[in-house]
Amino acid sequence: MPSKKKTTEKERLGQIVAEARQRRQELEKTYREKALKLFPPICGRCGREFAGKKLRELTVHHKDHNHDNNPPDGSNWELLCIYCHDNEHSRDTVAEAYEGATTGQSRASDFSNKPFAALEELLKRKK
Repeated sequence: MPSKKKTTEKERLGQIVAEARQRRQELEKTYREKALKLFPPICGRCGREFAGKKLRELTVHHKDHNHDNNPPDGSNWELLCIYCHDNEHSRDTVAEAYEGATTGQSRASDFSNKPFAALEELLKRKK
């Protein structure tokens, strides 16, 4: 039988999580409504237009990925459909996986075999 203290701690944690979720939903509602007033209901990536019930598929993307950065002029927001929004965040995940490697180059640790390491010496001997 669980102790009363553990039940109380679980209830307190549940209450904290519920309050945090409620605050986040209220904040999202506020900046989403502002963004929908500032921008036309069109996805900033694919150009799809939204109206009526489909408007719920249009999300607010924070350009700097900081959900607390909500300037009143909307300069940190762009409206994206749920598909483009997911794609945007997936690209960040992939980029983080390849962090350190630049485009067109592989990381040095990827290859241990160096087939041409002694080529210069071999060419000198042939002369």
